[in-house]
Amino acid sequence: MQLAYLAAGLGAGLVVIGAAYGISRLAASALEGMARQPEVAGKVQTAMIIAAALIEGIGLFGLVIAILLATK
Repeated sequence: MQLAYLAAGLGAGLVVIGAAYGISRLAASALEGMARQPEVAGKVQTAMIIAAALIEGIGLFGLVIAILLATK
């Protein structure tokens, strides 16, 4: 049972690290694109927010799975 807690903790940590890395790469690319072409900043910002929400949703799904594994 102790290993299940360890596995859930490691899984949750990896999910958070992956989601943070994905959102940071997304933001960096979006800001670079807006700096290169300021006239499309609104479209890039909208696409960035949608993609960030999807990445965050995947991160939350992973955390829920890790919590469910810890409670079994």
